[in-house]
Amino acid sequence: MSQHHNPDEAPPAKVGLLWLTGILLIIPMLALIPVGLYSKDDPKLGVFPFFIWYQMLWVFLTAGFTWAAYLVVQKARPYRPMQQGDDA
Repeated sequence: MSQHHNPDEAPPAKVGLLWLTGILLIIPMLALIPVGLYSKDDPKLGVFPFFIWYQMLWVFLTAGFTWAAYLVVQKARPYRPMQQGDDA
């Protein structure tokens, strides 16, 4: 007897890893929301005041955190290929 899987059914997600994803996505927000903490001139990076280079640094860091969150979601919700014979 062949086992048929519903193609709309996904394996259960690993909730702990999904929490980690949320933490990875909230870190950039927490770093940028309190503008008063980084709206200053010093320390300068070349001609750029701290306010400017701090935000630009977080553009790249946010991309990294988002990519890491994507990878964690891929681990938390594994792909299950459709079995041959499954109808759409």
